[in-house]
Formats: sequence, C-alpha cells, structure tokens
Amino acid sequence: MSSREEADHAGPNAPLLTSTDHHDRDLSPDPADNVDLAPELEYPGGWFIWILTISAGISGLLFGYDTGVISSTLVTIGSDLSNRPLTTLDESLITSCTSLFALVASPFTGVLADKYGRRKVILAADALFALGALAQAFTSQVGGMIFGRSIVGLAVGSASAITPLYISEVAPTQARGRLVTVLSLLITGGQVVAYIVGWLFSEMPGGWRWIVGLGAAPAFLQFAILIFLPETPRWLVQAGSEDRAAKVLTRIYHGCPDRDQGVRRVLRGIRREIEEEAEEMGQSEIPDANMHWFHDTSQRTHDLFYVGGNRRALTIAMMLQGLQQLCGFNSLMYFSGIIFTALAFSSPTLTSLTVAVTNFVFTLFAFGLIDKIGRRRILLYSIPVMILALIACAAVFSSMDISFEPESAQKTNPNANSNSPLLVLFCLAVFVASYAFGLGNVPWQQAELFPLNVRSLGSSLATATNWGSNFVVGLTFLPMMRWISPTWTFVIYAGVCAVGWVAVHAIYPEMSGMGLEDVKGLLAEGWGVEESLRRRRSMKHT
Repeated sequence: MSSREEADHAGPNAPLLTSTDHHDRDLSPDPADNVDLAPELEYPGGWFIWILTISAGISGLLFGYDTGVISSTLVTIGSDLSNRPLTTLDESLITSCTSLFALVASPFTGVLADKYGRRKVILAADALFALGALAQAFTSQVGGMIFGRSIVGLAVGSASAITPLYISEVAPTQARGRLVTVLSLLITGGQVVAYIVGWLFSEMPGGWRWIVGLGAAPAFLQFAILIFLPETPRWLVQAGSEDRAAKVLTRIYHGCPDRDQGVRRVLRGIRREIEEEAEEMGQSEIPDANMHWFHDTSQRTHDLFYVGGNRRALTIAMMLQGLQQLCGFNSLMYFSGIIFTALAFSSPTLTSLTVAVTNFVFTLFAFGLIDKIGRRRILLYSIPVMILALIACAAVFSSMDISFEPESAQKTNPNANSNSPLLVLFCLAVFVASYAFGLGNVPWQQAELFPLNVRSLGSSLATATNWGSNFVVGLTFLPMMRWISPTWTFVIYAGVCAVGWVAVHAIYPEMSGMGLEDVKGLLAEGWGVEESLRRRRSMKHT
C-alpha cells in the first residue's frame, strides 16, 4: 500500500508512533531541534504552499459566488418560478435556506474531517456545490429553487468549516494569517464574479438560470485539482502516516535554510501535542478508529466543552463568527439588488457591484497587513468605523420616504434630498470597506485557537454559529426593513457591532506570530489577552 493509501485508510486515531519509530526515520528528532528553544523556521514562501492554499481556497470562491449570486437572481427571476412573482416569504426562504442547511452541515463536518481527512470533506462539498447549482438552473418551481439552494447550503457549511482549517494546518506560522486571508479574498472575489455575471445576464430572458448554473464550474475544477493534492501534515501524523506528513512538510518548506531541521522540529511539535492529549485522555495510544470512533468523538466533544482552555477558544471563535454575521453585512450581499431598486438606481445589479468590489479591494489590504498589524488590533480599529457608517446610513434613511414593498419598490419621496441615495451608497461602501479589512476575515482564523484534538470539531461548531447567525439575518432583514423601517434596522446592526467591540477588547488575545501548538498554553488559565500582547511586544523587539 502506498503512503497516500495509508493516509487515506488510516483513521485519525491510529496508534501513535513510539520513540523507537522516531529514530528509524530520516527526519528523526535531533537534540538541536528542541521545540521550545529553537527559533521559528524562516519561510520565504514557496510555490507548493500557494498551490495548496489557492486550490483549497476555490471553496471560498464557490461559497462567495453562491452568497453573492442570490442578489441579482432575486431581481431578475420575475415570474419564471411557479408562474408568479416572488413574495417576501419566497425571497426570504430562498435566501435563508442556504444558511440553514449550512448550519446543519457544519457540526457534522468536523466529525467527518477527523475520521476521513480534511481533503475528502472538501471533495464531497464540491459534489454538493455542483448538484445544487444544476438543481437551481433547471427548476421551474419555487420549491425546486429552495431545494437547490439547500443543497448548496450543505456544501457551503462543509467547505466553510474545513477549508480554513486545511489552510491553517498546512501554513507556516509567519504566513498563516495571510494564507487564511487568501480564503477571504477568494470569497470576496467570488462575490464580485457573481455580481458581474448577474449584470451580464440580467437582461437575458431566463438569464438567472445561467447565473446560478455557472456555480457548478469552479466545483468541477476544484474536484479535479484536489484529487492530486495531499492531506494536512497534522492530520497525517494523527492518522499514523508520519512519513507522508514529513514529505508534505518538506515540500511546503522547500527553499528554507535548514529545511530538514525545521521539518523535524515541526513534526516534533505535532507529536508532542498529540502525546500530551493522549495522556490527558488516559491512553498510552489512541484507540483504533474503526473500533472506537464513537467513543473518541464523545471524548473530543467532552474535552471541547469541559477543558477550560478549549471552552474559552470555542467562546472566542463563536463570538467572532456570530458578530461577523449579526452585524448585517450579508444582508447587503443577499439583498443589495432590492435595496438599490428601492433607492431608484437605474441599474441595481451594477450598483451592487460597487459593494462587492469594495469588499474585495479591502480584503486585499487585509491580506497584506493582517500579520503585521495583528488580528486583535485590526478588529479594534475597524469595528468603530463600521458603527459610524451604520449610524450615518440610518440617519440618511430617516430623511427619506421609501418603501421596500415589492409593488412600490421603485417609489421614493419626491421631496427627499436627491443626493440621499448616493449618500446611502457611500455609507454602505465605508461599512463594507471596514468590515472587509477586519471582521470579514479575522473570524476565519478560528482554527489557530484550538488544540489539534478538538480543532476540527471546534472550528465546525464556530462555523455553525456563523451560518446560524447568517440564517437569522437572511430571514429577518427584509421584514425588518419593511416593518420597523431601514433607520431602526441599521441602528440595531450598529448596536450589535458596539457590543462586539467590547467583547473583542475583553476576551480576544493576539494570535499573530504564534504557532498552532503554542496557543493551548495561552488559553489554559484565562483569556490570555495580556500575555498575548506581551508576547507580541517581545517579538517586535527581537
């Protein structure tokens, strides 16, 4: 059996390698490779890690496309479904069912990723993306559209939980923030593509079918690429395929000075963490996966909720993911076409592209700066700007008399300031820019918060929080705009952001520059905010 086959068939709980096994390897530990004392391996940025990151990040392009595409679809679908115009309930259900099924998929995804590997879960998500896109394209009923969007939701929930985990586990420490931000960049890029495609097909009869159907193309592309790419080194070590893990790490750190020594050091850090976790579970070796999978999953769940450091990591990750959605950003992704129609813009879909492009550009800025500025500081700087933009937007809406009812969406108060729609667009652009720079990408760094044994489960539950909050926003945004007014809707979102800023300041430590195996100690006795800031300052002075 080849090393790849060994990795695919071994469970994550295969017996740990003994010290004797370590000395039989070409990359056996060296006394000079002490994990605690050796400096971090210098990383110049090789081509292999970029192939891994971008290939996995196509999942981000997919669910960015599928979240962005619904805006133009809703305003161009007309009476093509069930031979009638869409009602408010239809629009809300078509939009929110994706988030609901993403919520359903996310928790199970973590368990499956531990058993079968990160790569296989992403491949399964690709199949669901393609199936959901084609189901939407060929349906003639509202129910069929909801079904297709629900299948896409299963794919989105799986991919959004595992893709950042995959990238975090293959990324070197110094580049991890930027590489995970590539995922956010591809998500926003997918939204830009969705708006461009929506604009190009908006005037074509039945063009919405092309808009949703084209979402299958990236799924087929990623499936073809990922078949030839490896699992993450950390999962491979868990699965008992350390030779394969060493080969992957060697390719990742290609071109680094003292590469072999650095690879040994990374492997030793992974082994040490797994062995410590096995000791905490009272095991000399981890049980066979096929015999004790249920027991092991129960133990991981117990550890996630009852071990203080893990529980704090989960609280931080869920707080950030919930805040990312409850701030109201995705209401713009889903309903910008409806918003700009109500504001009487001549081309709502093209105007919506402004939002998507702003999101992409400022995510690109975050890509270059996140590891330099730090996750915590980016949030503390950007969230106040979001609050000001939302309050300003609410103030402008209060001076306008507009309706978000379908039959009167084009009507505005003739006495309203003619510049008001442009002011709303400007405020929304500022909100999106500050969101993209911070809250749009930092929560996806969630995998770095968790120790290896609960990383996929914790990440999946945090992602479930994201999609649960997304479901709430998707289901309630239009009713809130129509029943309590746009002004109060945006004031509520500003209030959520203010509460979120206080929470970030209180409990979110600075994770930049820390290895995945180092975070466990930081959260062991408390939130670790002061300790993380001290470490950050000391790193800057070395």
